[in-house]
Amino acid sequence: MSVIVWDGKTLAADRRACVGTLIQTMTKIWAVNGALVGSVGTAVGGLEMREWYRNGALPEEFPASQRDDAKCSNLLVILPNFTILKYEHAPYPIHITDAQIAIGCGRDFALAAMHLGKTAAEAVKVACRFDSGCGNGVDTLVHGEGI
Repeated sequence: MSVIVWDGKTLAADRRACVGTLIQTMTKIWAVNGALVGSVGTAVGGLEMREWYRNGALPEEFPASQRDDAKCSNLLVILPNFTILKYEHAPYPIHITDAQIAIGCGRDFALAAMHLGKTAAEAVKVACRFDSGCGNGVDTLVHGEGI
């Protein structure tokens, strides 16, 4: 699994990918079309969602594999104006109005850490400490830096 965290300034994610009992390292957040995006769920599903978003996020081109509620990968999108969108098993995003968000298996630990004043990167580290589905380091992205 994964944890992806937005604190209102920085998007942060752990780097752990699990394939059965094998643990690997990967990147789960990217700059795409001027937005910051991150994916939780299966690695292949996340990459498929990223490319769907990169290609215009057209509803008629939504990946068929993502329609299965039990198998879909979620895509978190932070627009340049800091609007937060979350795509799940349909091509229509949930507009999140909270200033901060965390998704993935370590989200509860990350949200609690941010509530206590931690940054997104620090919140990911807390989640990695307490959730076995998270780990292998932290990646961060900030709007305007390298996009």
